Amino acid sequence: MTGPAIGRSDIEHAEAIIRPHIRRTPVVEVNGADFGLASAPITLKLELLQHAGSFKCRGAFTNLLTRKIPDAGIVAASGGNHGAATAFAAMKLGIPAKIFIPSVSPRTKVEQIRGYGADLVIAGERYADALEASEAWAARSGALPVHAYDQRKTLLGQGTTGMELEAQAPDLDTVLVSVGGGGFIGGIAAWYAGRAKVVGVEPEAAPTLHSALAAGEPVDAPANGIAADSLAPRRVGRLMFPIAQRYIDRVVLVHDDEIRPAQEMLWKVVRIVAEPGGAAAFAALLSGKVRPDGGARLGVLVCGGNTVAVDFGR
Repeated sequence: MTGPAIGRSDIEHAEAIIRPHIRRTPVVEVNGADFGLASAPITLKLELLQHAGSFKCRGAFTNLLTRKIPDAGIVAASGGNHGAATAFAAMKLGIPAKIFIPSVSPRTKVEQIRGYGADLVIAGERYADALEASEAWAARSGALPVHAYDQRKTLLGQGTTGMELEAQAPDLDTVLVSVGGGGFIGGIAAWYAGRAKVVGVEPEAAPTLHSALAAGEPVDAPANGIAADSLAPRRVGRLMFPIAQRYIDRVVLVHDDEIRPAQEMLWKVVRIVAEPGGAAAFAALLSGKVRPDGGARLGVLVCGGNTVAVDFGR
């Protein structure tokens, strides 16, 4: 098994570089009883309040601030959030950006990307189609590819979320993280490095990491469901996979019909509006798929808020 691509000192270095450009997102301490669960402390990390509405800005800024940018600028493929974050970072740093997204991306994310001034191209139906188109453009134009999850700099940036969370809530026993391509959970798991249980949560309709762990290597998985724009890349990243094998405790699958109530409960109790992918980790808790051990302290990453409050089905 190949060793992990990143470690704690790497993440600390990345955090020092991007600190002026990202928000230190807050945590909210709640009780399980507030959600109709067993009484237990729960720490919600509100990464949906990050610039551009998701944790993705951390990886985007890490890439743009630490790599040589060609005259052709940058190119990225995204289901929506990575595209918005990369476009935002490029706008702030004055870098030309071309973003490829699939037709499954919701209107709110399309409008975000355009609003940040990027050149937007809709290519194919799913993320894998947009990725292929972006790679072809990079080869033709010389633009620098900024991968949504399978790049070392991206993993480092996302890992700063774990560094920040541990400083805010140092006594967590278990951390629940939504999984798409695995850059977010890979970075967080590399930071904790076994000091807390890191549990991945995926939609049943897009079991990317679950399938990879069962096969012993990244493999193609279905890419469907309510969170297809953010948690359905078809295959988990190769760089994060050794991290997952070493440091991720387990992966839990949740149904679309468990994600929707999680979105609604987060709004009802905490008054935060999470997109489906951003609420998936909380869905594992609300549905009973993850139950805290006696006295255990749980952390839940609420990682994306790019949706419309009046239409949770988008």
